[in-house]
Amino acid sequence: MNRNHESKTQERARRPGTWLARLALTTGAAGGLLLALTSGLEAQDAGVIATLEVTPHEIQMGVGEHTSVEVRALNALGEEVEAEFRFAAPRGAVQVADGVVLGIEPGEYEVIVDVFPTPEVQWEGDDPPSVVLPVRIGWPSLASVEVSAETGTLYEGTMVRHHARAIHDDGSERPSSHAPVRWSSSNPDVATVNSFGQVRAVGTGAVEIRAQVDGVTGAASYQVEAFPAERLEILTDVDQARTGDVIPVQARALDAQGNEIDDLPITLSHTFIPADSVGHHSGGSGLIRDGQFVGELPGEYTILASAGRVSAHHTIQVEHRGVIEPVEFRGQGRVGDQHTSDLWVWEGVDGRDYAITGTWGSGGWALIWDVTDPTNIVKTDSVQVDARTVNDVKVSPDGRYASMTREGASDRRNGVVILDLADPAHPVIAAEFDEDLAGGVHNAFPTNDYLFALSGGEKYVIIDVSDIYNPRRVSQFQYPGARIHDVWVKDGIAYSAQRPYGGIMVDVGDGRWGGSPENPVFISKTGATPEGGGAHTVYPYYQESTGRMLLFLADEILSREGQALGEGMGRTLVTDPYDPETGEGGRPSMSSGYMHIWDVTDHENPKMIARYHVPEAGTHNTWVEDDVLYQGYWEGGMRVVDVSGDLLGNLYTQNREIAVFKSQDPAGYIANAPFVWSAMPHKGHVFFSDFNSGLWAVEVTPQDAVIP
Repeated sequence: MNRNHESKTQERARRPGTWLARLALTTGAAGGLLLALTSGLEAQDAGVIATLEVTPHEIQMGVGEHTSVEVRALNALGEEVEAEFRFAAPRGAVQVADGVVLGIEPGEYEVIVDVFPTPEVQWEGDDPPSVVLPVRIGWPSLASVEVSAETGTLYEGTMVRHHARAIHDDGSERPSSHAPVRWSSSNPDVATVNSFGQVRAVGTGAVEIRAQVDGVTGAASYQVEAFPAERLEILTDVDQARTGDVIPVQARALDAQGNEIDDLPITLSHTFIPADSVGHHSGGSGLIRDGQFVGELPGEYTILASAGRVSAHHTIQVEHRGVIEPVEFRGQGRVGDQHTSDLWVWEGVDGRDYAITGTWGSGGWALIWDVTDPTNIVKTDSVQVDARTVNDVKVSPDGRYASMTREGASDRRNGVVILDLADPAHPVIAAEFDEDLAGGVHNAFPTNDYLFALSGGEKYVIIDVSDIYNPRRVSQFQYPGARIHDVWVKDGIAYSAQRPYGGIMVDVGDGRWGGSPENPVFISKTGATPEGGGAHTVYPYYQESTGRMLLFLADEILSREGQALGEGMGRTLVTDPYDPETGEGGRPSMSSGYMHIWDVTDHENPKMIARYHVPEAGTHNTWVEDDVLYQGYWEGGMRVVDVSGDLLGNLYTQNREIAVFKSQDPAGYIANAPFVWSAMPHKGHVFFSDFNSGLWAVEVTPQDAVIP
């Protein structure tokens, strides 16, 4: 009757990446609420759980709405038994935190509630008691539909695309994917409109373009005039470029007197003749967006501008970018008996160079390495804490202390561990801090005086560490309905990756929005990315050459669901070496997702500008320095990318990759299975951690001159 540490349930509890993930994938309409479980308990077994009771029995709510739920564990007599509960909900659709359910995506779902297994909790059977809570999520009613033109105004013979925004009663906007629009024209003899909102003026006179969503109609009115332009000009003198170079290609319209017509809609497009090195190629070889052009393959591009009966063209020859450089192995700190997590490299107060790496699912270890000579990496010490995983390790800018995050502590008081680095080769624990951090701490970010620590995926807690032996909580920040996965602080602004909303920006000392570490103030959010449900890491970077502030926002999706190269539904993260007796384990892991690059120079109006998308692999942790991106790309290896100048389109297809190194180690925990967690440049070398094989050092060297 009593469950102990050796039971199947306890074994699963020690491996939350499998069981909880399986529960989280349970979706669909529910046939009813499971309130009673068969029990053979007798009346005297008052502490044995027989059933779970959840109130309300089902939930109907709108997107963005919250509903509180209460769960009670009952014995066979119907008396309440003390227990803790956990919730598994479909990711990206329903979120449950602190007993509050948030509706994110419309549809019918199931939330599974079960007992959190501990040695003190008792029940009958192999698995903890569970109950299914049906959740039905709908959209709020619409208040209005707003219609706007993409650019310019309508003249006879021109075409302008229109957009419709469906606004709810509460002021929120319904995503376009859930707001199908019925377009119509009040006078088709003046202008027609198709199902994509493309309006073509075929005559002159008055017309109203209408958009209807769920019975609510909005409109834009025009008085269409005769076509006024006599010629077009493309305003660029660039005729030579490299792949990935972003070139302004503004066009203007002039009337018979040479006066500019600033509201005439002009369409820009291009044709492409591939270079001999490319061979036959047609299709999306270049990109024009917002008056900018980028060529992604070598060849001859002709930019075309057209409006009504007039047109113009300009040709640009695009050459290979030519940034590829050799990458050479220099050294390895092999970890072949457990999984390696994050790393950080720094110069110690003694003038030597060190790295700290964490471990995943391996007993709470952090390893210290002397990397002064990258060809001879030496482990100098290790630190063990009460944790299943030390997921994240970082060092303060002044090298005074390091932070270790804890997940899976035996007493469930996780928190962070602060290391004194006065002797960097042999750190000592200065403090363990768990106030408001009992949930797993996935990531943290240290500044010299403050440590920003994630709390259970719900928020980050800001800790004063001016005295590392006496840390003190000063504040916290939580964005409603989000699941936080990473935080990075630069120049007084905290940037965090929060599913499903993308990047969140908060004033924690910049001051322009009145914020400080003691009083964080929300600035704005980027909005969800195409893979927004996987928003995982952020890296803010100031690009001196353009004066722009960029935010690199990476996904983490540990599956390839819906893709031909994959294993069907669910996670495919493999954590065990090959077992010849069972034939299990030892398979390379799979991932997907990619890097989204945002321009956040205007923090209140962020704009996505580019991406770095490698097929058949997925992103993880990020570093950017001197206009170079160092990316841990899981099974895609360690990748180095040129991110100089203006960015547009997919950097992967633009020959912007400088180097790729795949850490194949036959003696790895899973042999010859590269799975790069993090990469970081330091004094001319690139150090990175591999989930299956430990710490690596490589050197990217300038390419020798090409000999004809």
